[in-house]
Amino acid sequence: MIEVQGVEKSYGRQTVLKGIDWQVQRGDFWGIIGPNGSGKTTLLNVLSGVESPEAGEVTLDGRPLATYGRKALSRRLAVLQQDGLPPMAFPVRQVLEMGRFPFQNWRGKEEGNGAEALLNEIVSRLDLQGLENKPLHVLSGGQRQRVALGKVMAQQPELVLLDEPTTYLDIRYQMQFMELVSSWQRAEHLTVVAVMHDLNLAALYCDKLLALRDGRIVAMGTPNEIITPEIVKSLFEVDAYSVMHPDRGVPQLLLRSEQGT
Repeated sequence: MIEVQGVEKSYGRQTVLKGIDWQVQRGDFWGIIGPNGSGKTTLLNVLSGVESPEAGEVTLDGRPLATYGRKALSRRLAVLQQDGLPPMAFPVRQVLEMGRFPFQNWRGKEEGNGAEALLNEIVSRLDLQGLENKPLHVLSGGQRQRVALGKVMAQQPELVLLDEPTTYLDIRYQMQFMELVSSWQRAEHLTVVAVMHDLNLAALYCDKLLALRDGRIVAMGTPNEIITPEIVKSLFEVDAYSVMHPDRGVPQLLLRSEQGT
């Protein structure tokens, strides 16, 4: 679905992405991991078309990303940033309706009645009943992030890009959000690429992981192949133990104290 060939990206004299070659197949759930400054968000911005590489090319279904118009691209992919939606005064229902922009004509109207049923389904799926008329700024962080996800769902994309979507959420809402994304991905056979800060969450929900350091790919593969003490040490310069999750059978990290035992 997505092919990244020799992509390089610089800001001034600093090269942030260096020769990235990568393929994402339809239906994959990829997590991008790596330390701060490794190029994770920049790579996501290049995939979304927000930024253009200085070298190399990104193609979507064999067509250069740069050749897609704004609305055409918005019908194929959607992006959710780490801060989701700002605490603005728009009511929840209106925010969800904003996700239908790619399907509206120049007058802001959409033909057909399917959007109403779709939005009602999203409200039900994300447990937003009773919140539809409330302004966004009175909601909790977890509720706002669910609304942000609902707006993305309303776009009906084939590809979803997530930039550290659980950063500002507590543990309960982190799990809730990732479960919602995972169930949506399975139900619609979506392709998802997510920049992940929490390696344990990444191992639980992502099928494959891409590890970056200093703008280069260090490793890529399944969580079992990537979440190892050796690779974690090479990425983050920390020592860790890797244990298997008793229910999911994927690796989970336990950090080692420098003081020992």
